[in-house]
Amino acid sequence: MTVTDVVRVALPRGGASHDVRAVRVVLHREMLRFVNDRTRMVSSLVQPVLWLFVLGTGLGSLVRNSIPGIDFRTFMFPGMIAMTVITTGMFSAASIVWDREFGFLREMLVAPVSRGAIVLGKCLGGAIVATLQGVIILALAGVVGVPYAPGLLLTLLGEMFLAAFVITAFGTLLAARMKSMQSFFGVMQMAIMPMVFLSGAMFPLANLPSWLHVLTTVNPLTYAVDPMRHAVFGYLTVSPQVDAALNPGIVWFGWRLPIGLELGIVAALAVVLLGVAIAQFKRAE
Repeated sequence: MTVTDVVRVALPRGGASHDVRAVRVVLHREMLRFVNDRTRMVSSLVQPVLWLFVLGTGLGSLVRNSIPGIDFRTFMFPGMIAMTVITTGMFSAASIVWDREFGFLREMLVAPVSRGAIVLGKCLGGAIVATLQGVIILALAGVVGVPYAPGLLLTLLGEMFLAAFVITAFGTLLAARMKSMQSFFGVMQMAIMPMVFLSGAMFPLANLPSWLHVLTTVNPLTYAVDPMRHAVFGYLTVSPQVDAALNPGIVWFGWRLPIGLELGIVAALAVVLLGVAIAQFKRAE
């Protein structure tokens, strides 16, 4: 009687090192997608540039006498940066739905790494790609009267990355259960466009009707746009009246929020959205 030897199959063990490597791999894949997809790069820049130079010029001609000493496009510039990173971050999240349709996502989910590492890599990759895209808009600062001050540029870069991370985490959360690109983009438009319009990206937050003021203060994107605008106005020379009209900040019951608190709110929201997105992926098939 012969005894058949049993061949043991060794499965790779998960661990922190595997998770870190998974984050790097997913991040690297996002960067390759960005570099190789030039159509996506151009298309995500068209809308902010049009709004900045066409809409900004048109609206500026209407309010020129009300805001002496400043171009209205200067006011819109931080909002257009935010719009660029928001659009790019959501497109990065959309690739999850694409991977699901072609079966690549299932291969990632069965890998011996935590799903949290996959989601974190996706969010970091999307945030970096969106920030790089925002740098292109940032290069146009001088055209609209924003100085190329190193301190301002570094501040805007950090705030852009934070805004990009939170919006990518939000998009990843939406994409976790979406089965088709059509469904994702439909939900994305329904969620993002109202948030953009209510963030103060294209109109000042001062002297709004009470109902509109409430909507802007409960809008998460408002807390990402306002620090960018505050940074820009910190390097401009405008009258106190113009500064109060165009850069009033976010006010809660008569109290203007410090910029540090606004950034803290955005960072906390990013952590919450990332955690919920990871939980969604853990329940995904």
